[in-house]
Amino acid sequence: MRTVQGVALDGFRARVRALAERSGLPVRPAPQEAAGSAPPADRYGRSRAAAEGGARSRRGGTPVAGRAPAGAVLAAAPPGRRTPLRDSLPRAAALVRGLVPARPGSARPSAAVLRALRARRGDAPLLVRARTGPDVLVLLAPGDLHRFYAESDGVLAAGTPQSAGSGCAHAEPGREQRPLGEDVLAAGVPGHRACDPFLTAVAEEAPHLTASGTLELARARHAVGRAARRIVLGDAAAADEELAGWLGQSRPKSRTRAAGRIREYARQAGPGTLLGRAARRTGPADPFVQARQWLLAMDAIPATLLRTLLLLGAHPAEQDAAAAEAAGGTARGELRRLQACVRESLRLYPVVPDLIRTTRTETEWRGVRYPAGTAVLLPAAFHQRDPERVPAAHVFVPGRWKNPDADHDIRMAPFGHGGGRCPGDRLGLLVTAAFCAEVLRGHRVGRTRPVLDPVGPLPTTLDPQAVRLTLTRR
Repeated sequence: MRTVQGVALDGFRARVRALAERSGLPVRPAPQEAAGSAPPADRYGRSRAAAEGGARSRRGGTPVAGRAPAGAVLAAAPPGRRTPLRDSLPRAAALVRGLVPARPGSARPSAAVLRALRARRGDAPLLVRARTGPDVLVLLAPGDLHRFYAESDGVLAAGTPQSAGSGCAHAEPGREQRPLGEDVLAAGVPGHRACDPFLTAVAEEAPHLTASGTLELARARHAVGRAARRIVLGDAAAADEELAGWLGQSRPKSRTRAAGRIREYARQAGPGTLLGRAARRTGPADPFVQARQWLLAMDAIPATLLRTLLLLGAHPAEQDAAAAEAAGGTARGELRRLQACVRESLRLYPVVPDLIRTTRTETEWRGVRYPAGTAVLLPAAFHQRDPERVPAAHVFVPGRWKNPDADHDIRMAPFGHGGGRCPGDRLGLLVTAAFCAEVLRGHRVGRTRPVLDPVGPLPTTLDPQAVRLTLTRR
């Protein structure tokens, strides 16, 4: 007798199968279709003769990815049935993420698909072959994550299109600029006297957030944008919305105008600004590239701020504890509880959900060689919410970040790890937590939209455009 679970599973399989066919992915025949219609096939759907031929390379027997799949490979299919990826790496991530359409409140499609593939094929890297452009190697095992973060830029090249302009420097800005950025951004360390001007800017711009009884993305962008320009360029740039518009455009004319405006601010930047700190370390230099990167990186703060306050609104006990910390007047930004809330918000809703690097040379993973130019995809959002390896993966638990080792936990990487770690993580945490504190010090987050379940699993996506918070005076 068929069970309800069995019927539901058959329906799910049929749905995934239909979507895979529409996407051009190789589909293994169902048992009833395969009976008597094809020669014996291996686990990848190839004929046995094809599987045996060329499964080993001529150079010592190590499997070669370009000739025969090994481990978890989503590639073996006749011509015309290969994965229809085009030229851009982000589309590779979107393909893996989009096998099943998302439904409000449902599990993230890519997570369901990747978990199913891992259950069937193990946690070996999954190769997605492209008709054009690079093949994509998807990492599913913690051991492979360690290697992804540890490899040098000479093996895995950073700075891919997926992370460019994303608001978080999970890709390196350049070897000549990164040491400068890390040195200057160290001013964001809580308790450091150099962060006082930044906290002053936040405190003076925060009233824009609470000027009415509601808080939405446009208001958060306005307040954070003013503070960001003061932190990077100086107080004179606070109201320069025109510069913000130029930076958001890709036209050469807009870039030229933004560069000229930033150079004007740089000439009068004080020692309390990021540009002023950079000038004291490098002397005369064109400030445009670095200032633009810092300003674009801070574009991620408004969405993170809204999501953090939304989560606190859904968890009254956490909100009360965070408000008590904010009211306590912790010196110079040492808001440990609020920073833990921000980290947990970024774990649940990362700025960069998928990290991509590109192999510079032929590289071996799990005994399989992959050619230079292979894209290596780390689905960070999937791993940070993997219920098989992360306790309470879909629940807001800021307390997990009280553990000193949590920041080095390879499964949870809101700012990345290793050489590709975001150099502005401490400044980003400082500013976001400080804005949260300014809001909670005099107001309470009451009704929210969307409404979150404080006990059940949280939704896998939270569009900041749809977030509306109701603020009431304490």
